[in-house]
Amino acid sequence: MRYELAQVNVGRLAAPLDDPRLSAFVEALDPVNAVADTAPGFVWRLQTEDGNATAIQAFTWDAGSSSGVIVNMSVWTDVEHLGAFVYGELHREILRRRREFFEPMKEAFTACWWVPVGERPTTDDAEDRIRHLRAHGPTPRAFTLREHYPPPDAAQADAALPGSDDWLCPA
Repeated sequence: MRYELAQVNVGRLAAPLDDPRLSAFVEALDPVNAVADTAPGFVWRLQTEDGNATAIQAFTWDAGSSSGVIVNMSVWTDVEHLGAFVYGELHREILRRRREFFEPMKEAFTACWWVPVGERPTTDDAEDRIRHLRAHGPTPRAFTLREHYPPPDAAQADAALPGSDDWLCPA
């Protein structure tokens, strides 16, 4: 069986999406998503007819005192292609400004896991993986780009691998 990499990241909004404080983030959604859609290794992303996932209700249990939670979920061919996009120029620009748009989160807010080729994860799957990562740290079931695992059919699927030094975001 072959596998693809699913990823989810969530953010607790610092203000409602229509608040002027989030206008730079909202304006960046379409350009960043367009880059993702054409990036090498991109397979699929969660979206509504609006072209993004901001209206999707998930992780509501994790909102705390924020203005709500937004979710981003996608599938990539492998860890290297996802990392190249996440830490590429345009996306890194938004990452550097994340404190303007989102409340700080001490617990894991992003998780990766392997899915069989053609399988599309659900938000329930994503919530399960985030909860697992928060409870157990990186494992083959849920991991991060900094400490990831090879696909389940790899020779050493249970051996953690370090992320690229280029993937460390200075923000």
